Amino acid sequence: MYTGRIVAVARNLEGRLAVLYRVSSRSFPNREAQMKTAAVSIVPKKGFEGDVFKNPYIAYNCLRIAGATAVATNGSQTDPIAEKIASGVPARDAFIGILEALDYEKDQLNTPRIAAAVVRGGDSGFLGVVREDGLEVRRMKLEKGECYFVSTYETHHVSDAQRGEFDASSARQGAEFILSKGVFADMTNAVTGVCALEQKDGFEIAVAMA
Repeated sequence: MYTGRIVAVARNLEGRLAVLYRVSSRSFPNREAQMKTAAVSIVPKKGFEGDVFKNPYIAYNCLRIAGATAVATNGSQTDPIAEKIASGVPARDAFIGILEALDYEKDQLNTPRIAAAVVRGGDSGFLGVVREDGLEVRRMKLEKGECYFVSTYETHHVSDAQRGEFDASSARQGAEFILSKGVFADMTNAVTGVCALEQKDGFEIAVAMA
């Protein structure tokens, strides 16, 4: 099944929270995740830089760490959501405000904007999506070894049914997990995966290629 981009919130068997992102693409597969300080960017691979002129939505920060918060999204909403939460705005309100303001992407498919966030020390995460026909934001209570996800296509509603097991003891394992394991194994056209995993003093970040 082709679901497009995917965000997820998870809690590993040790009880540590994680936020995950996966690029799945049929039209623009020649992209990679580049790690920066407290962020990860999705950019075209060398030789495909001109793709941004074909579709301006394919390059963006997909992950941002802001204080005790880790945010993952499929577009330019990453930074403002992270900054709002870091400034003290509740995650639910930050999601609603930014997703409503930016709205769905105005490409040929009216691609939804999706978002996920976790805050260190908690037992839940937030998922959000704004589509052409509506906006949803929910706090998802996470048991140990569990994840919830939302994607740009097919599974593009926030739902209790969109869950699965999650087992990753490192950020690298988490990035690999969303690419090809568990509930994500049958989702096609994977390109790259990203994970931020909670640590005592921050988040460990890793990327993986399909």
